[in-house]
Amino acid sequence: MTKATHAARVKRLRNVEAGAPARPAPEVFGRILAHYRERAGKKQEELAAALNVSRSHISRFESGNRVPDRRHVEDADGFLAADGALVKLWEETDWYAEVEHPDWFERRARMDAEAVAIYDYHALVVPGLLQSEDYVRAVHVLHGDQGELEKRVAARVSRQLRFRNPDGPTLVAVLDESCLRTAVGNDEIMRDQCERLLELGAQPNISVHIAPARQYGIARPFLPMSLLAMPDGHRWVYSETLKGAYFSDDPQVVARHSRTYDGLRADAMSARDSAALIREAMEGYDRDDHARGKDHLLGEEQLQQRQRRRLRGNRVRVPRPRRPRA
Repeated sequence: MTKATHAARVKRLRNVEAGAPARPAPEVFGRILAHYRERAGKKQEELAAALNVSRSHISRFESGNRVPDRRHVEDADGFLAADGALVKLWEETDWYAEVEHPDWFERRARMDAEAVAIYDYHALVVPGLLQSEDYVRAVHVLHGDQGELEKRVAARVSRQLRFRNPDGPTLVAVLDESCLRTAVGNDEIMRDQCERLLELGAQPNISVHIAPARQYGIARPFLPMSLLAMPDGHRWVYSETLKGAYFSDDPQVVARHSRTYDGLRADAMSARDSAALIREAMEGYDRDDHARGKDHLLGEEQLQQRQRRRLRGNRVRVPRPRRPRA
């Protein structure tokens, strides 16, 4: 395919001809990804195997329902022989051009877009910068925030893009083990969330540490907290309460929370041991999901057996004629 032909093809896929309606950025990328896959003569299952994801991931990438990570795009570009076109498109795409954050969170979202480093502590729920899209949806549904659900999901995931780039800002997250054990959504969502933690924790700019539930002596804060380092050297403390968001750049407050965080980080497991615990939790959700599937099949089989017995019991019995005696 010549460059001119390729450019024309991309233009058609982008639907930017005069009068054509604009398409959301993820949908545009998905259509172009599907084009390169079909051009390479590959099925979704084959691309999924090359990217080490499920086929449903590829389907959602191509439909625009999920934004792929840069690593996935790089792998897809190489597998489909796209000569860097997919990576370039991913870099230049404004994935969340029109997202709107809640008023109370707008300031934190702006700081995320500028911070050079963020140090997080969370319990019970995985922090937003590390959440999978399905986990985000499940959290909002759990708390009754279903109005404009997809916009809320897009707003939260939009904050992650800077950090999902291996060359992005530093993100160090200390998670209480309860984040892995608190059930959100279902087993599949929790399994995928654990997988997301493993994927992100493998990036050079992101470090994930677990504070074990059965380890004594850890001074666990009662509320989640974040320390944000800004480009001008300024440091902020951020936390959320039932009444809203709390910000402080008071040097004494920042120093006190920094000491708390340093203690948490020192007492938490290493990144390698944390990854092993996350993998253990992920495998547990896999087993639970599989067991539920077997229970469901067993239940279906037992129901069918009962129905067959009832049918046999309801048959009209025709008496057999007696044989005459000799």
